Amino acid sequence: MRQKSTIFLSIILILTVLLSGCSLGGTSTPAAPEATDTPTSAPVPTPTPVTPLAVLVIPTDLDQETSNLYQKTVYDLAQQSGYRFQVLNSLTPADLDPGLKVAIVLPPDPGLKELAAAAPQAQFLAVNIPDVQPGSNVSVLAQNTHIDITAFLAGYMAALTTDDYRTGIIIPRDDQDGQKAYTAFTNGQQYYCGVCNPTTPPWESYPLVQDIPSDAKSSEYGAYADILIRHKVFTIFVYPSLATADLIDYLGTAGILVIGTKTPDKQWSNWIVTIQPDIIQAIQSAWPDLAAGNGGKTVNSPLTLADVNSDLLTPGKQRLAQQVLDDLLSGKISTGVNP
Repeated sequence: MRQKSTIFLSIILILTVLLSGCSLGGTSTPAAPEATDTPTSAPVPTPTPVTPLAVLVIPTDLDQETSNLYQKTVYDLAQQSGYRFQVLNSLTPADLDPGLKVAIVLPPDPGLKELAAAAPQAQFLAVNIPDVQPGSNVSVLAQNTHIDITAFLAGYMAALTTDDYRTGIIIPRDDQDGQKAYTAFTNGQQYYCGVCNPTTPPWESYPLVQDIPSDAKSSEYGAYADILIRHKVFTIFVYPSLATADLIDYLGTAGILVIGTKTPDKQWSNWIVTIQPDIIQAIQSAWPDLAAGNGGKTVNSPLTLADVNSDLLTPGKQRLAQQVLDDLLSGKISTGVNP
């Protein structure tokens, strides 16, 4: 009897399991992913960006002080823009780095026209290189052409530093700009001292002017300067195109005070001051356009006082001269001539 009960319970258990399997949904095995013929793309490497490069091209014979000033100026500008910086003594097609962004080039001309065409991504600035014209990606930093401002300031400083206002100017004959320089020089002197009459003879009306004919040899310039010296002129401003080393040396040995536009080869105790373009400031003002890719411009240089002889143009007098220069450049003072 006990054996039958056990068999009966086993049958009941089997039926229960079978019925449970029928009432529950069957579980399905997940299908394996179908094979595909499309290959998986390999990761594309991202190219490393090239850091922009600024190049300064300076001649080997440039004096060390000036060279250092140029290098520091362009280096600082490059650092501010996140550029690499390189100094070269020449520029060739092999130097046109793919990252070249700005090239500032001093004379002589390395062939900027061809180099600029070969590197259209870069901006080139020619610093006082003759015969280079602005265009496309070449900008030109030109010598300041406002001879009227230079001559006016020279006349002012000559009167400021000369006994009895006995000043003079040497200009090229039959030259329109030379005549403008003489007029501006006279106006500059009068701006300082008005009538400027001497207090002792000779009773000349200063400033005096001496012109030099275009066919005169440079070795003859001293003879023309002697005409002013015989009329007791103590200080002379020499027109830029006539300021040869021989003439400046001659005036130096004669003890004449001189104002010029170019640093003399020799240091003379009678050299008052040089009025010259401020190329450093011009480069700094041109940099934003160069870095932004805006080229083909003419960049004008403001004027500055250099080679100041503090025994002649004392600090107080220099401050007066600097104020006049600032007012000339800002238009507060007129030279009285049309440049």
